[in-house]
Amino acid sequence: MKSYVVGVGMTRFEKPESRDWQYWDMAKEAGGAALADAGIGYDLVEQVPVGYCFQASTAGQRAVYELGLTGVPVYNVNNNCATGASALMLARQFVEGGTSDCVLALGFEKMKRGALGGGSDGGDFKTSPVARHYGIMAARHGFEMTPPTAQIFGNAAREHMERYGTTAAQLAAVGAKNHRHSVNNPNAQFQQACSVEEVLAAKTIHRPLTKLQCSPTSDGAAAAVVVSERFVERHGLADRAVEIAGQAMTTDTEESFASGSCIDAVGAPMSREAGRRAFERAGLGIEDVDVIELHDCFSINELLTYEALGMCGAGESGKLVESGATTYGGRWVVNPSGGLISKGHPLGATGLAQAAELVWQVRGVAGVRQVPGARVGLAHNIGLGGAAVVTLFRR
Repeated sequence: MKSYVVGVGMTRFEKPESRDWQYWDMAKEAGGAALADAGIGYDLVEQVPVGYCFQASTAGQRAVYELGLTGVPVYNVNNNCATGASALMLARQFVEGGTSDCVLALGFEKMKRGALGGGSDGGDFKTSPVARHYGIMAARHGFEMTPPTAQIFGNAAREHMERYGTTAAQLAAVGAKNHRHSVNNPNAQFQQACSVEEVLAAKTIHRPLTKLQCSPTSDGAAAAVVVSERFVERHGLADRAVEIAGQAMTTDTEESFASGSCIDAVGAPMSREAGRRAFERAGLGIEDVDVIELHDCFSINELLTYEALGMCGAGESGKLVESGATTYGGRWVVNPSGGLISKGHPLGATGLAQAAELVWQVRGVAGVRQVPGARVGLAHNIGLGGAAVVTLFRR
């Protein structure tokens, strides 16, 4: 059975504490927008997977009560930064498995200012779900007094530079591209272009990563209405239906840790395998993709994902971004929304915001951000500790 996205919505992503709202306000705005986009009421929704990381248990119920008190099942999903795509995957599985004809996937986050911690409980890394990942990093690079997530990705960048000759300017080119793209996105947290030189000159967070190469903490929500083929036909939604052509989730395997490399510990093997499975299920290849929203939590992760998805060979990603192949006029347009670096990164909402952008793109309604002729979009959402989800959307 096939599944289709017929409605998407999102809030603007905001700097934490800059707007007077609660997570249920965000959910009402994003979920209501997705339902309005689909042209249906909440009364037709049969199940609701809700993604978030920093709110209390059953916050998903509290959030969707703002949309309606219909008694439908609500599932609370937490998969670190891959939470939004995990909620979308549950929605797709409910539909394709024949359990439901209409499912609302929702994700939100109300965060605090400042860098994310390393996933430790009260600072005790022994009890952290990502202790093994940081142990890999510490064994090879030690542990510095910099934000832990920036540190492990920054060390992956150092390894890539040492192994392949990737330059600081090539890493900065990712940040400059995504900040440039965000100028045209009214939902982005940042909407100011910057040059490679300005990215390099910004405050260093963990060498070689500067502030303009790191995603910020953000408040915001996003949602998608996922339905069956018969629901599309019954409600006359063919003109707005976008097929989920392929989707796959992977988690860490021995390959994530065997090499002792931060490149593997932050998820490159997971991304590679999730992409392979998603392409296989869709009967598509990277050559069929027009537009990509990928998980650029830090600039190095965009480069690692180019290689994992087969957009270039190992070690060639720095040259790929430098060549202009991943922006307008190039082979693919990657992160037309501005990506996590510039659009923002409210963890539970990120994967669903990627879906929203790609649905708009393949429908041809993305306005000044529109990728000409876009028919196939790819979303890549990854969470340390670990989960990687790759989703292919086809008009």
